[in-house]
Formats: sequence, structure tokens, C-alpha cells
Amino acid sequence: MALAWKAPLRIACRQHCGLSITRTVRELQPLRRLHILFVDSDPGGRDRIQQALGDGFAVQCAASASDARRSMEAHLPDILICEVSLGSESGLDFCRSVRITPEFQHLPIMLLTSLATFQDKVTGFHAGADDYVVKPFDTRHLMARIRLLSRIKRLEQRDNK
Repeated sequence: MALAWKAPLRIACRQHCGLSITRTVRELQPLRRLHILFVDSDPGGRDRIQQALGDGFAVQCAASASDARRSMEAHLPDILICEVSLGSESGLDFCRSVRITPEFQHLPIMLLTSLATFQDKVTGFHAGADDYVVKPFDTRHLMARIRLLSRIKRLEQRDNK
């Protein structure tokens, strides 16, 4: 089980010399596993992501944009990872539709695809993606990028309060 430090608790104590010292004490608490929704029409791609990320994250897979939308309406994930090519559907169009939906517009979106040109990446960012990772991917790199997206989301939520 992963652990994280709780918010600091300040404790004031008096020393024998009469000075007041404030100490910060922090307690460990369990981390909630990030819920990732991965969208890819390729069953092999879904299996690879499940295998690569399944131990560290709660991964749910969808085979199409419409399946993903239904899943998101039932339970909003922490991060959406989407392939650009979804068979007859477009991952870029799905990304755009997520961005214009008010309840989903703050959802971090990563495109994970074999399309690797500079123009492909720019097009992905213009469609609303927050990150773009090219296949084949290194699992450690992908996990680091997911954690980065999660940290950015957490900071944005904190700033909006």
C-alpha cells in the first residue's frame, strides 16, 4: 500500500528555558489509487496498458469513444488516456468533445499513440490534450507523466478553491 504524508500538524511546546518552539508533526495516510480510463480500439493495446499500469493505478479500459463517454458519465476518472486512432472514430474528436463538456473540461487528457510527427503532436494539443506520449512507450516514463498530470490537476484544484 502506498502512503503519503498528511497535512502538517503544528504542535507548540515549552522548553525548560521558557522559549516556545513550534514543531511540525506529520502522519502517514494511505494514498488513493488514481483511476485511469484508457480508450483504445485495439484489444492488444488495452491489454498492454492494463499490464503496464494495473499494479500502480486503477485502470479501466474502453474500446470506443462512446464506451468511454458512458464510463465517464458513470464514474469520472482522474485521468483520461486515449489513442488517436479509434477504428472508425477519432480520438482527437473525442478529446475535443471532452473539452467542451463542462463536467469533463478539467479532466487531464493524455494522448498515447504511434503518431509521432511534430504536426501530430501539435494537432493533439490543439484538440485539447494535456500530454502526448508516443508508442512504443517506456512504462516508467508513462507512469511519471501520469503522476505529473495528477500533480498539476491537484495544484489547479487547490488554486481554484
